[in-house]
Amino acid sequence: MTQKDPQSPSPQDFDREFRAQIAQMTAGLAPTAFTSAWADWAMHLAMAPAKQIELQQQALARASDTWSFALRAMSGQPMDPAAGADAPPDRRFAGEEWQKFPFNVYARAYKNLEGALAETVEDVPGLTEYHEQLLEFAIRMLLDGSSPSNFLASNPEVLALTREEAGQNLVRGVRNWVEDLQRMLQNEPAAGAEDFEVGRDLAVTEGKVVFRNRLIELIQYSPRTDTVQAEPVMIVPAWIMKYYILDLSPRNSMVKYLVDQGHTVFMVSWKNPDESDRDVGMDDYVRDGFFAALDAVAAIVPGPKVHAVGYCIGGTLKMIAAAALAGRGDDRLASITLFAAQTDFSEPGELAYFINPSQLALLEAVMHQSGVLESRQMGGAFALLRARDLLWQPAVDNYLKGRREPMIDLMAWNADGTRMPCRMHSEYLYRLYLDNELAMNRFPVEGRLIRLSDIRVPMFIVGTETDHVAPWKSVYKTDNLVRSDEVTFLLTSGGHNAGIVCGPVHPRRRYRIRTRPLAGAHLAPEDWMEAAEQHAGAWWPAWQQWLVDHSGGVTKPPAIGAPKRGYGIIDEAPGQYVRQR
Repeated sequence: MTQKDPQSPSPQDFDREFRAQIAQMTAGLAPTAFTSAWADWAMHLAMAPAKQIELQQQALARASDTWSFALRAMSGQPMDPAAGADAPPDRRFAGEEWQKFPFNVYARAYKNLEGALAETVEDVPGLTEYHEQLLEFAIRMLLDGSSPSNFLASNPEVLALTREEAGQNLVRGVRNWVEDLQRMLQNEPAAGAEDFEVGRDLAVTEGKVVFRNRLIELIQYSPRTDTVQAEPVMIVPAWIMKYYILDLSPRNSMVKYLVDQGHTVFMVSWKNPDESDRDVGMDDYVRDGFFAALDAVAAIVPGPKVHAVGYCIGGTLKMIAAAALAGRGDDRLASITLFAAQTDFSEPGELAYFINPSQLALLEAVMHQSGVLESRQMGGAFALLRARDLLWQPAVDNYLKGRREPMIDLMAWNADGTRMPCRMHSEYLYRLYLDNELAMNRFPVEGRLIRLSDIRVPMFIVGTETDHVAPWKSVYKTDNLVRSDEVTFLLTSGGHNAGIVCGPVHPRRRYRIRTRPLAGAHLAPEDWMEAAEQHAGAWWPAWQQWLVDHSGGVTKPPAIGAPKRGYGIIDEAPGQYVRQR
């Protein structure tokens, strides 16, 4: 009897490799998910003759509108393509050039096609809600890519620019395209990102690295005031991003703002994992990430409790760790602050397009090859959610108009991506997004189930109005899962990043805020919107005052590090992990 070579590939390895090859051909999207959605739609539409007739009537009405608009536009008089339409104005066609024939007809026909395709998947009897969302997403991707604004021959603004510059815009566009292609193939950051250097232009708040292990560096920032609030602030950013989004330029650095206001601030800086970290899981991130950082902060600033702050999935991790601490009777946390962080994933927003068993099986196969999820793969998924603004409009500007948008600090940070370990990311997607274990009290930490309802400390939760990563109504659900003495929820204008990193002063921002005591009634999101008072400006000062109100007074600044307790100064901020590419 022959023995199997332990080094020979198993059938599972063959299947995984096959799925990885499919992922390369489909840009990482699972074709089975979309074909299943299409089959569901086709079968249910076939059993709905009344819906078929309705769609035919709607299509004829839209075709008639296009033809009648075209006949009127042929007179040569400027006509707004949005005039008399039942769709809201589209800023892609808002320029004066789009009011001229035949370009206004192109825009009108496109908007009618957009409406007709959207109607085909709406209210089909029996079609599941998730499949309807997948089809809407697929239609949106198709339409975003086929807009007349994306092509030289059908974009009057580009044609006018080409005549004006005698085609030099196209020459610059080709150069930009070649440069971007070379940077992509060589895995280099976007053009202009080299003008922003970490430690020189970004992440420049003065501090020291006082702890380092295999997953994190902990930065303690130098005090800038004679006295500080007694309780230190420990910030846990998401590991899918470099921490310095919270320490960008001095004008919009949250770290600098807190230090200037008299807070002792600690920041977790995550290691950028590589293939050797493929088996690092969620338990490792809780133990060697949050718990290790909290132990260090408690040793360096002994006595006072800690204000714990978490951003995005760093906030989710913090809630997992806080529930584990509460279950053990550990009371070292003074309060919890969440920035755009979810704990209930039953309605995860548009990321749900990429979270289904078929998609995760494909993603897992890709990660198994390299041991990590590359940052460009994650960035590509986020870009697809806003393809019109993040893919097609930049392509028009860069390659047709030949114009480079000036790089800013937030864009440079966004180009500095990180990887994620295979095991951790699979656990995160399956257990939190797909199975919603945390909200269902089925999430274990080191083998022991935790409960968010064990959390009793005051909470400050921030959601952003146009967040497509962590929708604010999903973030708001945390209020119904904990038993904190009080929960303050703040909703600010802006998106997942710009809404959080708004700076202490911002004339175009606004926010609503409301506090609910433990015995207070829990409001539905729509009712909360009506009850919460609206304020103009940035929300940072309101949160900073909340931290002061939940602190125990002022004291002298603590020393940097605690060598006698094993937390000496290791390096200057921003440390080494943040520089890893």
